[in-house]
Amino acid sequence: MAESIGDRLTKIDLPGRVEGAATWFRSCVGRGRLFVAAGLGAVSALAYAPFYAWPLLLLTFPALVWLIDGAVYMRRPWATAAQIGWAFGFGYFLVGLHWIGFAFVVDSDRHAWLLPFVAVLFPGGLALFFALAAGVARLRWAGWARVFVLGAALAAVEWLRGHILTGLPWNLPGYVWSGTDAMFQAVSLFGIYGLSLVTLIALLAPATIVDANGGRSNARWILALAPLLLAGLFVFGWIRLPADAAPVDVDVTLRIVQPNVAQTEKWKPEFFERNWRVLIDQTAKPGIETRTVVIWPEAAPPLALLEHPDALKAAAMVLPDRTTLLTGTIRIEQGEKRRFFNSMAAVSGSGQVLATYDKAHLVPFGEYLPLFWLLEPLGVSQITGSGQGYTEGSGIRTLTIPNVPPFSPLICYELIFPGEVSAPKQRPEWLMTMTDDSWFGPWTGPYQHLGIAKIRAAEEGLPVVRAANTGVSAVIDPYGRITSSLGLDRSGILDAELPRPLPRTLYSIAGDVIFLLMLLAATGVGLVFSKS
Repeated sequence: MAESIGDRLTKIDLPGRVEGAATWFRSCVGRGRLFVAAGLGAVSALAYAPFYAWPLLLLTFPALVWLIDGAVYMRRPWATAAQIGWAFGFGYFLVGLHWIGFAFVVDSDRHAWLLPFVAVLFPGGLALFFALAAGVARLRWAGWARVFVLGAALAAVEWLRGHILTGLPWNLPGYVWSGTDAMFQAVSLFGIYGLSLVTLIALLAPATIVDANGGRSNARWILALAPLLLAGLFVFGWIRLPADAAPVDVDVTLRIVQPNVAQTEKWKPEFFERNWRVLIDQTAKPGIETRTVVIWPEAAPPLALLEHPDALKAAAMVLPDRTTLLTGTIRIEQGEKRRFFNSMAAVSGSGQVLATYDKAHLVPFGEYLPLFWLLEPLGVSQITGSGQGYTEGSGIRTLTIPNVPPFSPLICYELIFPGEVSAPKQRPEWLMTMTDDSWFGPWTGPYQHLGIAKIRAAEEGLPVVRAANTGVSAVIDPYGRITSSLGLDRSGILDAELPRPLPRTLYSIAGDVIFLLMLLAATGVGLVFSKS
């Protein structure tokens, strides 16, 4: 009689196979160990948009623990662990943020020569945070508690990565859930950093099937953390998410214009007229008479709009009297030395400029050149132009203009900073973000950026309206659900209603305080139950 599936499964010694895998990773040495770590990091990057292959992390993160276990044979285990962490981080950031390289080929004559340096220095620099986490964690490395020590260390350095040197909190571990609405609702309580901490501990927990010395663990109960924590996130999200669509403000109707202009053609004189005509024609499509707000993406007009009254009038001519245009534009401040700003302008149907906002969180090397005096003579220039680039604005603020609910304007990557998307003492009713994701390549970058927007909405309990030059333009409700969108690499318009905001979330009140308390708790567990 043929064996049943159950009989076959019982013959599979799963714990034994896991122990064998752990032994293999522990035995890796020298350069081979670093190549393995880098490969694990590279595979881990597939957990983010647009792949969302997060189950891979249940394999790669425990393997990282077992590689660090093997450092016990070295004279300075913490230094070896730091090398392993750096190699893992290098692969992780090289693959996860590879889209940054596309920005350097837009103007290939000026910037392509920097690509080899970017491919090494950028992921290599970010990987130093993982090196710090692994090295520090290895100082208190024992038993099942090493999962808490490493998880807390990684969560702490991810918070640092979001703040040091202007910060780059992109692809934080919690963003692996951006494709599953129920899984990220807990950010309304403790933000993306708190979600990242919970996610890290859950993903590291399977490593405890083997203890730090390579033997079969006596504390396998800790394995239950993975399903319990992940199920807890899902259940909370399932309860929080309403079955019905979020209520909308019937008095606010939106039209988002997505011109889909290639970055290589955006500023060339021979395309100016065509690019301008695309904006005007899309805006004037049937139904404009019912729209109260029209939104153009970041730097959408092919000229400094506020410096050209005729262009302002031309834009106003296609707008109904009560309609407001929110457009990205370059703003020029005249004076002894001209200053340039990456800005948003609110323009009335009569052509009057109602308000402006200047981007406050500029992109290093993209919009300004750090250490300009040193790098410029070497031939390094900022990507979006020549000279010292843009001047930063005065800070995030809430704008109130006629017939438009109070909103917080955000330009491009300003949206990626948790807790920094609205003025502290004047909560808006919605977040309006305009971007040009054509800088981010044709696939992963724009989708990762969209996922960040979804989680920011759930954190704040505020709808997000996203206008993107090449897509994805979208309206996102205050739970982080996309209610309508216009896909990548498409030209067109998106007509939609504005969802209403929710009451303030706990995170919007407390910020990262709850995460820091969680981090202290996880660190305490790791220290108390580990041995020096």
